[in-house]
Amino acid sequence: MPDSRPPETPRVELSVVLPTYKEQGNVAELVRRLGAALDGIAWEAIFVDDNSPDGTWETAKAIAARDPRVRCLRRVGRRGLAGACIEGILSSAAPYVAVMDADLQHDETVLSKMLDQLREGTCDLVAATRYTEGGSADSFGKTRGALSRLATTITRKLLDVPLSDPMSGFFMLRRDKFDAIAPRLSPAGFKILLDIAATAGPSLRVAEQSYTFGKREAGESKFNIQIGLEFLGLIFAKLTGDLVEPRFILFALVGAIGFIVNLAALKIALMAGVQPFDTAFAIATFISLCSNFFLNNELTYRDKRLKGLSQLTGFLVFCLFGSIGLLSGVGVAHWIQSSNDGLWVAGAAGAVMGVLWNYAMSSLFVWRTR
Repeated sequence: MPDSRPPETPRVELSVVLPTYKEQGNVAELVRRLGAALDGIAWEAIFVDDNSPDGTWETAKAIAARDPRVRCLRRVGRRGLAGACIEGILSSAAPYVAVMDADLQHDETVLSKMLDQLREGTCDLVAATRYTEGGSADSFGKTRGALSRLATTITRKLLDVPLSDPMSGFFMLRRDKFDAIAPRLSPAGFKILLDIAATAGPSLRVAEQSYTFGKREAGESKFNIQIGLEFLGLIFAKLTGDLVEPRFILFALVGAIGFIVNLAALKIALMAGVQPFDTAFAIATFISLCSNFFLNNELTYRDKRLKGLSQLTGFLVFCLFGSIGLLSGVGVAHWIQSSNDGLWVAGAAGAVMGVLWNYAMSSLFVWRTR
C-alpha cells in the first residue's frame, strides 16, 4: 500500500493573530516586518478580518496564496476585536500565540524576546507594556493618553491583575492556557488581554515586555466611545464574578438613556400643546424605543448589527417585546406597591423586570446569532 501520510512540514511554533478591520494598506508591510523580526522562528500570521469594505481580507488572502506562513479568516455577519482574537487563537495549532494590532503601532521586534520568556517556562503570558522602563506611549494624543492612564488606574484598583498596561492589545501566551479559559471569555469588546488576565486569575503567571508604541501609518483608529463603554461593562462583569455579562451592562445603560429620552420627549410634547396626555406619552414612548433600538444596534450588539430590511424587521420585533416588557414591569411594580413595600422598591423591581425581559427577548429574537 502506498504511504498516504502527508509530507512533513516544519512545525509552527508561534502563531501571530492579527484582528483587522479596514487595514488594507498595512497588510503587506506587516507581513514583511514579521518575516524580518521572526527570522529563524517557525511562525505563521493569522489575519482575522471582519469583512472589511476596503478589501483587507482580499489583500491578506492574495498574500496567503503565495506565502504559506499567512492565513486569513474572513468573518461575515459578526464584528468585534475580542471575538476575532478568540477565533484566531482557537484556530491555531502552535504552542505559543501572540496577538497584536495590524496598524503597525505595535513593535514586532519584541516578539522574539516575548517568545524567549515563554520558552524558559517561568511564565504563561507575556504582556507588552508602554508603562514600564524602556516603554513609551508618546505617540498618544493628550486626550487618548489621559484616558488610557485613567483606565489603567481604575483597573488596577478594582481588579487584581498583575499588569502595568491592562489596556494593551499586544501580548503572547501559551495556547494550552488559553484553551482552558476560552469558554469563559467575552467575545464582545476590545480589551481581550484584561479579560484573559482577570478570568484566569492567579493561576496565570504573567511577565511583561516594554515596547514603544508607534504612530499609525495607514488605516483609521478604532478608538471611540464604544470602547470606553465596553471597558466599563467588562470591569463590572469581573467585579460580579461574571454573574453579569458585559453586554447586559451596555443594554441596561442604553435603557437608562432611553428613560431620560422618554422624559425629555414627554416634556417637549406637553409644552408643544400635544393633548391628551396619553397621546403625548405614546409619542414619547415611541421616540425612546427608537433611541433604544438604534443605540443597542450600534453599541450593545455591534457585532450582530442589523442592516437594511433586517433592521426594519428587528425594530418592529424590538417594539413588540419592549411593549410587553413595559406592561410586565408595570404589573410587577403595581403588585409590590399594593403589598405596601414602598414606592421606590416597587419602581426598582418593575424596572429590573422590564430590563431583564427586554434583554432576554432582544438577544433571542432581535439580535440573535445568524
